[in-house]
Amino acid sequence: MSAWAARFALILGLAWPSLALSQSDPALTAQRAAQMLDAAATSLVEADGARDRVEALTETVRAYEEGLLALREGIRRAAQREQTILVVFEAERDRLARLLGVLQTMERAPAPLLMLHPSGPVGTARSGMILSDVSPAIASEAARLQAQLEEIALLRALQDSALEQLSAGLIGAQDARSQLSQAIADRRVLPDRFELNTDAMLQLMESVDSLDSFAESLRAQPAETDLSGFDLPDFTDAQGTLPLPVLGRVLRGFNDEDAAGITRPGLVLATQAQAMVTTPWPATVRYAGPLLDYGTVVILEPDGDYLLVLAGLADVFVRAGEVLPPTAPIGLMGGAPETSDNVIVTNAQGGGGDLSETLYIELREANVPVDPTEWFITE
Repeated sequence: MSAWAARFALILGLAWPSLALSQSDPALTAQRAAQMLDAAATSLVEADGARDRVEALTETVRAYEEGLLALREGIRRAAQREQTILVVFEAERDRLARLLGVLQTMERAPAPLLMLHPSGPVGTARSGMILSDVSPAIASEAARLQAQLEEIALLRALQDSALEQLSAGLIGAQDARSQLSQAIADRRVLPDRFELNTDAMLQLMESVDSLDSFAESLRAQPAETDLSGFDLPDFTDAQGTLPLPVLGRVLRGFNDEDAAGITRPGLVLATQAQAMVTTPWPATVRYAGPLLDYGTVVILEPDGDYLLVLAGLADVFVRAGEVLPPTAPIGLMGGAPETSDNVIVTNAQGGGGDLSETLYIELREANVPVDPTEWFITE
């Protein structure tokens, strides 16, 4: 791990445990998220002077995505908490109105009158005893009501502040993605051994009618990349520990049916628009481009017996033949750039409405699909 990556891992490592401990506290969640976004903004400025701008900007984009994800969660939890309090108020509106009436009457009445009773001293004594029993309960209820009203005010102030931070973070994330795309485009031309035989690849694509046959053809053609200078770890040791290549959640599992009743032997991840896709493991790029009905596809070879298929990207940064380190940027998901306005709408909808794009992941061993959940950390 480079010094840049190690520094950023430390920042995120400090932030995320605190977030995990504060999932029930929207204010603390939003505060930690704001700290992450501040760190990302600082790193975006420092990326200009980094020795490897691509690596620095990759870490910056991912930090923005992590921070924005956490900030959305803080805003969502604040909105949900406010709604919960308002629902309780609505359900108890009549009782609360009577309570407020009692409190206002007691406040307006002169103190001596509160001590008198029409039936005389005995009645006054009895009413005093009753009042002494009831007053603490009324005071307690009033204090609870006041605390909830103050919490609503704080939650609304939190949401207003967080939305301002969210707007700035979305702009920063988009700037970081643009700079990353440009930094990759500015890289020097790759050596000859990395060049793709375009004609051969076109002939291969025209001769196949399924991902199975395409993957089998790739396996039959050994990679032309010279890996003698790379010390690659054993991929089988990574089983169960691989990070997902993009921030998101599992929408459909291995061999699950979609709405059309079609099953595919892979995972479908729901992601945010323009989310960055990275390599989960050191790998050779065997193919990058359109493929059948899968859209834009990148096929990685983390080991001679394995192929990792990633389908559904909009922009691709890599070419066939490249050897990529872990967490290297592969490309971006599609979708229109997010704004604070549409984030507000999806927060109100809840249920992951902001995850508008899908990435398909398929892992093949000896060209036989295996369940990716046995390899990737999905929770």
